[in-house]
Amino acid sequence: MTRRSPTETGWPYSRPSAADKRNTMITIVLQQEAIDPGRIIRDTGSDADGALVSFIGRVRSSSRGNTVLSMEYETYDEMARKQLQKIAEEATSRWSLTDCTVVHRYGRVAIGEASIVIAASSPHRREAFQAVQFIIDTVKEKVPIWKKEFYSDGSSWIDGKK
Repeated sequence: MTRRSPTETGWPYSRPSAADKRNTMITIVLQQEAIDPGRIIRDTGSDADGALVSFIGRVRSSSRGNTVLSMEYETYDEMARKQLQKIAEEATSRWSLTDCTVVHRYGRVAIGEASIVIAASSPHRREAFQAVQFIIDTVKEKVPIWKKEFYSDGSSWIDGKK
């Protein structure tokens, strides 16, 4: 697999990181449509990478003793994009990544569907694993994306840090 340009992959927010002299490609997407993890994995990385690590966060069917029917994500779009970009840039500056993709859903998401997909490629696995762990932990802590769980008898807003 050779690295594709943003127009070839179709990702609207792909660009080399300004904070990274290695010309790491960073892709940030907020979308209402279902996420295709296979596409993200296919489009992340290059032939020079020995590792591609991905994380898929999915909506689960139970939470805090309740049966969850679905989840709804709300976002402060402009700020969320900036924060996601900043987090990805920090990850690429701390670890030797060649490519980093973060795609997050908003709107209603069904049980089992992906709400976030993160993919990071690197010449070596350790950097990619550490970067993906850092990204998901930091996204949950800092990005203005809120989630609401829906149950058969009501709903509640959830602290996304867990």
